[in-house]
Parts: sequence; structure tokens; C-alpha cells
Amino acid sequence: MLKIKMNIAEALSEAIKKYFSVDASANDIYELLEYPPDKEMGDIALPCFKLSKTLRKAPPVIAQSLSDSLSETFPDGVGKITSSGGYLNFTVSDAYLSDSLLCQILDADKQYGSSDVGKGRTVVLDYSSPNVAKPFHIGHLGTTVIGHSLKKLHEFAGYKCIGINHLGDWGTQFGKLITAYRMWGSYESIEKGGIDELVSLYVKFHDEAEIHPELNDNARTEFTKLENGDKENLKLWHWFVDISLKEYKKTYRQLDIEFDSYKGESFYTDKMPEQVEILREKHLLKIDDGASIVDLEEYGMPPCLILKRDGSTLYPTRDIAAAVYRKRTYDFDKCIYVTSSGQSLHFSQWFKVVELMGYDWYDKLVHVPYGTVSVNGEKLATRTGNVVLLKDLFEMAIEKVSVLIEQKNQQLENKEEVAEAVGVGAVVYYYLLNSRIKDISFKLEDALSFEGNTGPYAQYTYARACSILSKTDAIPSSGECFGFSVSSPERELLLVLSFFPERIKYALAEYEPSIITRYIYELCSAFNKFYHDCPIVGAETSEQKAFRLRIVAAVKNVLGNALSLICMRTPEKI
Repeated sequence: MLKIKMNIAEALSEAIKKYFSVDASANDIYELLEYPPDKEMGDIALPCFKLSKTLRKAPPVIAQSLSDSLSETFPDGVGKITSSGGYLNFTVSDAYLSDSLLCQILDADKQYGSSDVGKGRTVVLDYSSPNVAKPFHIGHLGTTVIGHSLKKLHEFAGYKCIGINHLGDWGTQFGKLITAYRMWGSYESIEKGGIDELVSLYVKFHDEAEIHPELNDNARTEFTKLENGDKENLKLWHWFVDISLKEYKKTYRQLDIEFDSYKGESFYTDKMPEQVEILREKHLLKIDDGASIVDLEEYGMPPCLILKRDGSTLYPTRDIAAAVYRKRTYDFDKCIYVTSSGQSLHFSQWFKVVELMGYDWYDKLVHVPYGTVSVNGEKLATRTGNVVLLKDLFEMAIEKVSVLIEQKNQQLENKEEVAEAVGVGAVVYYYLLNSRIKDISFKLEDALSFEGNTGPYAQYTYARACSILSKTDAIPSSGECFGFSVSSPERELLLVLSFFPERIKYALAEYEPSIITRYIYELCSAFNKFYHDCPIVGAETSEQKAFRLRIVAAVKNVLGNALSLICMRTPEKI
């Protein structure tokens, strides 16, 4: 549809110049084109009231004049042009949908919808980033799947992408954990219990510190020793990090996520002094009650804390040092941070500090915020405190899907693999269904439904397309069905297929994976209506069968691409 819209825009640009003697660029016209809510009005519309001021004509006059101007030679891909009131309406031709579009999709295969707009440009994405020795809970789901989906979308658009897991692997919590381990832990119990045992020790420390506050002093001492390179404490710290990563990577494997870098907060310890010195040299640092700050009152923000009273650094200091390192290392064109909306002020502050420091790439830093997630019902998962562990949620989803598979398809091969793909996919889809900035109340039963706007419904639709194609030896060539007249369900489905590249464009522009998720449901709905109304294997003629099989193959390609872009697997049998 992007191509058709541009064809229309270019034709309109020429018509306006010829008929009204006014220059209007094709790009400007393109931005005015929209999709009519009433399908009887056509597939693409130009609301002419947006041109009335420039052309000094009433919208109905503009619409009729442009319709007359284009009546002899339609833009490529257009089969009908009408004017209605102040709207100029275009209908995509059956020939384009049944031949050109299908050929594009089938020839491109897994590349349909991709582009090279990002060719030669690098994007760094900072996402997931759990705190070491703490559980990977459902609150991490947002940053993880939104971040990885954005990475895949940028890669699909030709960008070189660097995915960074900025681990929270430094701070006073390690002093607490070291203290707790020496007082109550053992090597054997941690090796056996993994991160769950580390969490238990951390919780026990806080419980005991309520009774014995001197434990906090001991923890600060242990962390200071760690900062100063104490061998024993460093050995424990490395051990805690390794154990945590081992657990996190199990979850990443379930999501098919890999990172290019796991450099966490600790990596930037020796890189912060340089940035603090630059702040001093530029006279940006001020002393406020013993702490060093950058005053941002002029920009409508609270001060940005750089150094505590004792001279230790804070999150902004680390983030500035990390951004400078990433720019020097990767020379990024964009550096994207996917974190909760609660951190929006923090990013606004240190982004402004980077600008004040004189780094001319400050406007390449992008914060992508998202809303909070809660779980409706204690029964959904085992809880650690008031946190729902992501592994528990995945495990419960997989178990429920496994039961359904046993009930409906006992002969299914690779049942465990399919159950994991569908169970995990259900959780991911449910999360990415709504705009990222919205708060989400997670309901597992709703997420696991095979009906309606859900992950299992989308994956089952993909499997249905695969099943149909498995009954034929090969996808027919375009020559077998060229110029085939399309029915209403066929036309609706083909139009939805044509929208895919445009939806990717919008998802990238808005940093919004939910645009793809909503498209998936739109495609699945159109396909299942087509499947219900249009016999495929049992079509009336061989030509009709060939044409419909090509449509199914196109759906499989596009749906598979779309699911991949939101971190979902595509089992061919369910």
C-alpha cells in the first residue's frame, strides 16, 4: 500500500500543478492521504478540505476537478476514482492485488515489509537490565519484550543494532548479600538453590537488620572493600553475577532473546571520573548541602545529582559515562533506553546534562517509557514478597497449554516445544497488545484463550495456513492465476496484507510494537473469514484453487514475519 499511496501522491502532485498552477510536493500529498472508515468510499482517500486554503477552492470543487484530471490515466495500481463531497476516493485494482501484490510478498518471503532506510546506521538499544541477585519478575517483561521487539523492527528496516543488557551489578546491595552469605549462607545451598537462595539471603538480611541495625554498617563496609578490590569479596561478587545470569538466560532462551553485551553498571566504574571532571571544567557542578549537582531549574527540572556528599557516584553519573562509552565504541545514530515511565524525569535530566556538557549527539538519546504491570489474582503464580516471578508465570502458562494439547491433539509431535512456544507467546502477546505507555492488568486465563485477540489465536492461525499448504506439492506460479477476479473476503485479506510495510513504518516512528500486534489480529481475522467463506483445496476450478493457495502462502509469510517481530515463535502444528 505504501507504493500505491506514493503513486497516487505523485499523480495528484502533477494534477494540482497542471490544474491549479500550484506546486504541491508528492511527499506533502502523501501525508494527507488516509484510509476511509467506510469501505464503500474506496481504499484510500484525499480529504480535500486540507487543500482548500492553498488552492482557494471549496473541497467538493477540488475533489471533482482532481477526479476529472485523473480520469483518463489512473495512477498505477488504482482501478477506480470517485469524488464524494470534499473527498477524492481511490480503489485499488483487483489486478494489482491478485498479481503484483502476491508476487511481491511471495518473492520477498521473509523480507516482505523490510527496508533499507537504516542502511549504514547503527542503533544501540538498552533494555531488560535486571538487578543481579534479584528475581526476574513480571515487571521486567515490559522492558525486555518491548526492547527486543524494537531491536527486531530496526533490524528489519536495515539498521545495525546493538542490544545491551545493562545489568544492575553494582551497589550497596552486594555488601548486604556478602554479609548475609557469610552469616547464614553456604556454597552448597547457593549452588543448589541458585538465584532463589540469593533472594532468600537478601530478604533475611533485611529482616534481621530491622532488629540489628548494625548489620547495615557491616554491609557498607563490605561494599567498600568490594569497591577497593578485595579479592574475597570480588570472588563472591563474580559468583553472584554468574549465578544470576545463568537464571536470566533461561528466561531469555524462552523468549529467543540474545544480547550483544552484558556490560552492567560495574563496567563503568573507572569511566565516571572523566565525565565528572568535564562537568567541573565547564563549571556545571554546584555544591548543594555537600552533594555535587547540576542545576536544571532553568529547564523546569529538579537538580541532577552527580556525586553524593561522600563523593560516591549515582545513577546519572553512570548513565552519562555509559552513553559516552557507547558513542565512542559504536558511533550510534540512536541510543534507545527502554525503561518504565517512572524513570522519565531521570532520563530527561541526564539527557539535558549531556547536552550542557557539549556532546553534539545529545539528541540521539531516546527514552522509550512504558506503563506498569500488575497481576489480577494471587493464584496466578508463586510469589516472592509481592512480586510475580516471570519464570513462574511462564511455567504456569506452559502447563495450561500442555493440558489443552493433550485434550485436543494427543498425536502432536514435539508437544513440549509447542507448549512452550504457545504458553510463552501468550504472555508476550498479551503484554504487547496495548499501547506501551498504558498500565496493564495481567490475566493469564484471557491471555491463553484460543479465541479473540490473543497469542494462541494468532499462532493457531499460522498453523492453519501451514496445514493448508502441506496438502499441496508446491505453491502455484503467478501465471496460473493472473488477473483472477477477487471476491470480497479475498479482497479484504489482500488489502490487509498490503498494509504490513506501512504498519512497520509507523511502529518504528512511534517506538510502538503494539501496532504490529494489532496488525496481527487484523490479519488473522481477515484470513479466518477468507478460510470460512472461500473453499481452498475444494475450490470450484484449478485456477481458483491456485489463486487461493497463493493467498494462503502470502498470509503464512506475512504472519510469520509479524509474529517474529514481536518475539513470538511460529509452530507449524498445534
